[in-house]
Amino acid sequence: MTRRSCAIYATGIVCAHLLIVGIALVVAQVFQTMIHSRLKKELTLTEKSQVFESWKNPPPPVYMEYYFFNVTNPEVFLKGGKAAVQQIGPYTYREYRPRENVTFLENGTKLYALNPKTFVFVPEKSAGDPEVDLIRTVNIPFVAVMNEMNSYSFFVRTFVSMYMNSLGIEMFMTRTVHEVLWGFKDPLLSKIHSMKPDVDEYFGLMWKKNGTHEGEFVFHTGEQNYLDYGKIDTWNGLREMSWWSSNQSNMINGTDGAVFHPLISRNELLYIFAADLCRSIHLAYVEDVDVKGIQAFRFAPPRDVLMSPKDNPNNEGFCVPAGDCLGTGVLKVSVCREGAPIVVSFPHFYQADRKYIEAVDGLNPNKEEHETYLDLQPTTGVPIRACKRAQLNIIMKRVQGFPKTKYINETIFPIMFVNETATIDDDSASQMRTLLLIVTLVSNFPLLIVGLGIILLLVLVVLFCRNRQKKNEVKRIDFTEAFHSFTTAKDDTAYTQVSDKPDVESSETPATQPMRNGSYIAMSPVEAQKC
Repeated sequence: MTRRSCAIYATGIVCAHLLIVGIALVVAQVFQTMIHSRLKKELTLTEKSQVFESWKNPPPPVYMEYYFFNVTNPEVFLKGGKAAVQQIGPYTYREYRPRENVTFLENGTKLYALNPKTFVFVPEKSAGDPEVDLIRTVNIPFVAVMNEMNSYSFFVRTFVSMYMNSLGIEMFMTRTVHEVLWGFKDPLLSKIHSMKPDVDEYFGLMWKKNGTHEGEFVFHTGEQNYLDYGKIDTWNGLREMSWWSSNQSNMINGTDGAVFHPLISRNELLYIFAADLCRSIHLAYVEDVDVKGIQAFRFAPPRDVLMSPKDNPNNEGFCVPAGDCLGTGVLKVSVCREGAPIVVSFPHFYQADRKYIEAVDGLNPNKEEHETYLDLQPTTGVPIRACKRAQLNIIMKRVQGFPKTKYINETIFPIMFVNETATIDDDSASQMRTLLLIVTLVSNFPLLIVGLGIILLLVLVVLFCRNRQKKNEVKRIDFTEAFHSFTTAKDDTAYTQVSDKPDVESSETPATQPMRNGSYIAMSPVEAQKC
């Protein structure tokens, strides 16, 4: 057997083994299962986990942008006309949110933690100075007190109204952005505080929220089941709330939005408990996106999250009292806001009924600026980019006994909205790309084996064809040589004259002389024997 034949046989054997082994590994998904098992083990909230430190101290910077709706025609609104607002902002603050008092519970399967948030103003990302810029907005303490008076008699309401008029308190107020946001001493609340000390005399949309937390959380570490990774077990000691009118609405589902389980599917719904919304919401897959070279799935709240119970009966439990429901796109949260007629929505009433948008001039909802979404890396479940957007509104309506409300039309009045954003930093993105490359290579290793087998198969075909071509050339050469040898032999055995003498001389040869021609030698005549 020649070297060429040995090479062909060896290539064929190796090729066959590679293809068989590679296809078997692809079908059995051995390497994919192995890497998935590794991810499920590593992505847990345990001290040895790779993600534990980043969970305790998130590296990506988080920014909170505040936008306010400045009322330009309060007199028109009080006379029964349509209010007009002008958006101002953003006023941007860097948000620091380290986990504190982290304690493991129940043999490390659960985790207790607080999440205080601290805000630092960032002037270069802001539209102005919050301590100088003035805004005119709804006097929320006035409206809250007026709403509280609904349960009292007409005489009491009239007396309170006259008292507030004597203090010079109006339905709209002009304050600096800093005061509206972080608090000021309100004259009406100060009077109430003197009679009821438990009522705070200061008011601000973010009053007492700088440096404080949203409650005590206990999380699942995900060590027992990777699908429970980061899920909330209890909030302030509760497994469910009591504000809403159905058990389903009171459920505390999902995570706090900081982490999600690995191996996320496009078909699943992701749940987040939002303490500021007093409820859990779900997110659905929207599209694939790319963030700093990292492929991610974008999830966003679908329209049915804040849909009217008429269109989505599952939302009936968010009507408090039962049957007192608003339309699509808004959620009344008075039950967890000390009775104030507060309503939450997406900015500019995005995804809400047109009647809320058209009730106030100056609103222009659009997806790019007002959608809430979360971009998740599906293999690890790590949030790559997030935009949490929510709007704070207040219900303005007529209240008997308060003459200032006599002509106003009931309106869900926009106050301000927030845009909480975070994007993975460059160092973390680089580490993520490296990790995903390793995961991809390990998961697709059987495909590499199959690919190498296919390459060797092509090499085998080439070698086989060249070997066959070589044999054909050898056969043609042998046939040519054989034909040449045959021709030469025929020429060598041809009959030729030995003598150079002319034929005339041959006639003169004696009759007794034998003839010689070529290599033939005549026999000498023998005399006949006599009997």
